[in-house]
Amino acid sequence: MSTTYFISDHHFGHKNIIDFENRPFSDVDEMTSNMIAKWNAVVRKEDKIFHLGDFSFLNKERTQEIVSQLNGYKILILGNHDRGRPRTWWLEAGFDEVSEYPLIYMNFFFLSHEPMYMNKQMPYLNVHGHIHGQKYEGRHYYNVSVEQLDYTPVSFEQIRDSVVVDEEQA
Repeated sequence: MSTTYFISDHHFGHKNIIDFENRPFSDVDEMTSNMIAKWNAVVRKEDKIFHLGDFSFLNKERTQEIVSQLNGYKILILGNHDRGRPRTWWLEAGFDEVSEYPLIYMNFFFLSHEPMYMNKQMPYLNVHGHIHGQKYEGRHYYNVSVEQLDYTPVSFEQIRDSVVVDEEQA
């Protein structure tokens, strides 16, 4: 049985992100190899993974090399740093599906790169990235930026179960 995973904001090839977000890597090569290893430690070839944007700052050839090393059926929701390239660029780089817009998953989860405004009465959860080490308060948001997850994709079940725990504690 396959599992569905989520993650965002790898910023492959972005040297300055190491300092901006205080990432524990000495250079982009170490960051790249570490993030690929952490992805493949949990995601199997038969799994599905949603990448919620800001995947790579590299050229298509180098991005393709990275994508080809990553397990799973890969769906990219374009982030602010991905939008300079058309959907076709990302498909040619190896993503199985690419969306320019947020998606709704399982009729309850809004998948987006940037956090979406969620009214307190709304029964939905916004799974997002973009804000890296920051976190929105409240039960309506789940940040899947790599900095929040020790660079390791998180499963749908982990997200779902954390929402149930939060509601029981509320």
